Amino acid sequence: MRPPNEIDFWRGLALVTIFIDHVPGLVFENYTLRTIAVSDAAEIFVFLAGWSMRLLVASRQLREMDGLHVVFRLEGRALTIFAAQIVITEIALAMTAAGAIYLENPLILEWNNAAAIFEDPIEAHLGLVLLTHQLGYFDILPLYVVLMAGAPVVVLCDRYASLLVLPLSLGVYAATLTTGVNLPTWPVEGQWYFNPLAWQLNFVLGFVLASPKGIGGFLRRHRLIVRWLGVPALLAGMAAAWTGWLPDPLSVPEPKLFMMFDKTYASPPRVLHLLAMVAVFGGSFAFLQRKLGPFALFSSMLGRNSLNVFCVGSLLALLAQFVRFVLGGGWIVDTGVLVVAVMCMSATAWLSEWRERAKL
Repeated sequence: MRPPNEIDFWRGLALVTIFIDHVPGLVFENYTLRTIAVSDAAEIFVFLAGWSMRLLVASRQLREMDGLHVVFRLEGRALTIFAAQIVITEIALAMTAAGAIYLENPLILEWNNAAAIFEDPIEAHLGLVLLTHQLGYFDILPLYVVLMAGAPVVVLCDRYASLLVLPLSLGVYAATLTTGVNLPTWPVEGQWYFNPLAWQLNFVLGFVLASPKGIGGFLRRHRLIVRWLGVPALLAGMAAAWTGWLPDPLSVPEPKLFMMFDKTYASPPRVLHLLAMVAVFGGSFAFLQRKLGPFALFSSMLGRNSLNVFCVGSLLALLAQFVRFVLGGGWIVDTGVLVVAVMCMSATAWLSEWRERAKL
């Protein structure tokens, strides 16, 4: 079992926040990043995934692997995430069908973009396997699958031409925002909610900034200055969120996606606010661990087992939607929902670590 660390701590907090944000109307969502900041827990989760990728490739085991074995290792991880996505999606569909039957409400079958599955199951199930059809609130792992499938390109480019990693990522990002290109959905016509061609920048930024060399090393050597520079950007983003200010799409110049606060395309204001949060709060884990004590250990445990916890949390969020549909919202119900969910996520993390220890 790994000791607590900063990456796992923040990833654990992000997992709890994502659960809250995936239960529409939950009173606690008024206090998550989605409400009080320009960027939210999804950006943090993807950024930390890139950071973790750097730690993985820096390990002795991967440093000693040749390029082909590195590709197999990373694509194996992508396949694991893909399998997790298929499993939790099918469970979510079964829960949706059961809820419609038990509550005698066929409209539930339309929740979270599930209607196509029950109306046209042949094409829709093919879409689920191809990741071209995604349920609402179950669309982060498909993004993660694509990012991990493309991770060998990032890792091998870093191994043989490290200076090109960030410029190439920025080039793809700029081209995506300029053209508005996105991956299509099918059989329901549309586009991916999380555009991988844009969100790859958050992943690559985490990967690049985690390096002790290059720009990552430079920022560490000047951490105090970077932190103070991040404060105004952080406050500006929070002020925009609190006031509800958004740029007028009709008044901003082309290409408009560079100026918007668009989540699908991870527009620059969201990326800059993410970087401001990293600048201000990065490197603070030692202080937080002393102040928060057991909570820091708890959050780190969730983060260490992020895939399992995320999967269980996604299903719990759907269950919470049913609970609130039947009982209504409010502080009492919503507090109970959050407490039970966090307990279940904690149990998932504990069982995951117990299983790992049992293998030894």
